Amino acid sequence: MAKYDNFSREELIELLQKQDKELSLKKYGLVWDSEKEPEKVVVDCAKKLPILKSVPEKDIKTTNDDYNIMIEGDNYHALQVLNYTHKETMDVIYIDPPYNSGNKDFVYNDKFVDKEDGYRHSKWLNFMEKRLELAKELLKEKGVMFISIDDNEYANLKLLCDKIFGENNVETYIWCLQDKTEGSFVKTSKNTVRKEHEYIVACFKTEIIKFNKYKAQREFSEGSFSNPDNDPRGEWFSGNMSRNGIKSTTGSKYFTITTPTGKTYTRNWTLTKEEFEEKLKNNEIFFSKNGDGVPRLKIYKDSNNFSIQSSLFTDCHTSITGKNQLKNIFNELVFDFPKPTNLIYRLLEISLKNTNSTILDFFAGTGTTGEAVLNLNKNEGSSHSFILCTNNEGDIAEKICYPRIKKIIKGYNKKASDEFIEGLGGNLKYYKTDFVENSKNTTQTKINLAKECSDMICLKTGRFNQISIKNSSFKIFSNNKNDQYTCIYFDCFDTDMKDFISEIGKLDGRKDVYVFSLTDAVDTSVFKGIAGVKLEAIPHKILDLYKRIAKAHIKGVNND
Repeated sequence: MAKYDNFSREELIELLQKQDKELSLKKYGLVWDSEKEPEKVVVDCAKKLPILKSVPEKDIKTTNDDYNIMIEGDNYHALQVLNYTHKETMDVIYIDPPYNSGNKDFVYNDKFVDKEDGYRHSKWLNFMEKRLELAKELLKEKGVMFISIDDNEYANLKLLCDKIFGENNVETYIWCLQDKTEGSFVKTSKNTVRKEHEYIVACFKTEIIKFNKYKAQREFSEGSFSNPDNDPRGEWFSGNMSRNGIKSTTGSKYFTITTPTGKTYTRNWTLTKEEFEEKLKNNEIFFSKNGDGVPRLKIYKDSNNFSIQSSLFTDCHTSITGKNQLKNIFNELVFDFPKPTNLIYRLLEISLKNTNSTILDFFAGTGTTGEAVLNLNKNEGSSHSFILCTNNEGDIAEKICYPRIKKIIKGYNKKASDEFIEGLGGNLKYYKTDFVENSKNTTQTKINLAKECSDMICLKTGRFNQISIKNSSFKIFSNNKNDQYTCIYFDCFDTDMKDFISEIGKLDGRKDVYVFSLTDAVDTSVFKGIAGVKLEAIPHKILDLYKRIAKAHIKGVNND
């Protein structure tokens, strides 16, 4: 124990926490060098705090619907901001991270990680762990994150996801790479095995949820639906309701069913006896072989019935298709290995539970997820929104992702022909990550952050229309309906809020009011008599969040 005699209490606690973490990693068979070369964008957050800056000249508005969001910058910084603005609001997250193949696809500390780098896997795991931890906090309780990956890091990723989400909350699907429209496979082998697949790892926030809509399972083609009995609910096909492989002879789902012809079937079913009798009464049960066959459940074309997703994705094309989609938009080859739109479309179609979900992609790259969401809205009449985060490495944000989304929204000429593809419509707000100094003087840090957090608060509340008021101490923003307002008082030196309160008093509707304070408190008495006010002190919650993240991710950082 002699070597620990001079440790302070805080140093001993930190040592124990590190040992606990290492024990957790060993439980999953997952141990890597986490201290060899810390990630620069993470370490820098001890000295500067991420914020967002609006880029209004890149905004797109074609409707009065809610805005989609694009953030240009390192996704680690963007995810920190989103943990303030969008905590527990994401229905689905899809990411296509670098595969760490050693072929200049993964940059760590401004350098490509070479295949011969002895710390190649450690760097990738450090990189992914922090981002996945932040992303998990953004998911709703019933949310799911899909991660595309190949053999280079699949095994490590699966174990990492088991650690972060719990091994009972992680599933793996196989994306078969044969593109039927192209008639070829996209990967060839340098050894003995031809790679004909990649993986999609699904991570569920709290528990694995059933995916919805049988119509999303492409193994059931459109031709499978018909309406031979003129069911007023529309076309249907018969789905299996036997619990294959279940041997138990007890429980509410083990019972006997008698067919219209008198034949009996005793087994485990997917329904309880009461549920079966209710569906039989409602003509939702089909007996094949003219009434003599095993009962089956009628699955309607437009229903929201849940289904068991096949582990194989066999009909979602390949990066060849994705490459051609980009060529049609830009009239030239602009990116080598984009994901096909219909892969993301399929993942959204089977996992979204309502018509106004929020989808995040923080490795947005060429913007495939954004296009998939806009297509889904067009085809299904839904109003889903997306948030895309990408850096601008190789000008991918400015020259590919943003122009692609703009063309999809507004329309574009296909290839070099005169054919004009109509836009899908929609709105977009464009942001860049920026920073304020994290001063050793906490008061100064709060002042710095309060002056620069307006764009973040607008993103949090979804209100972007600034009301013109000639006062430098505050800003007021409204939504498109002018019935909800975001009111921000950020002047750290002017404590006379008379004009601010007067302007708020003129507004009808909900008013989210953010007021600078050196503590986590605001004097509520000054807003007495003004209806619809909800108060929050700034920037305490933002700063406290960043401190917690830094404490977890940066060695030697404390909360003092």
